[in-house]
Amino acid sequence: MDIVQVVSDFGFPVVMVVGLGYFVYFVWQTITNKIDPAVQEMKVTIIRLTDQLRLLDQDMIRLQQKVNTILGLKEKDDRKKRK
Repeated sequence: MDIVQVVSDFGFPVVMVVGLGYFVYFVWQTITNKIDPAVQEMKVTIIRLTDQLRLLDQDMIRLQQKVNTILGLKEKDDRKKRK
């Protein structure tokens, strides 16, 4: 059917409502089929990265404690050498 014929038979508002209904359906299908799975995959990736960041933070804390211990021991050793 020709679009002009459909508009003349049913009227412009009815044709536009049907067109907008199809647009809403198309957007809904795109969101549910493409975007939602991608978002779920991203959530899993973010959780993995957050866990890795926490592990790195714990490693940094342990390393800082070791460095502080070594610096404290070195300072004590320097004090003993001065006396």
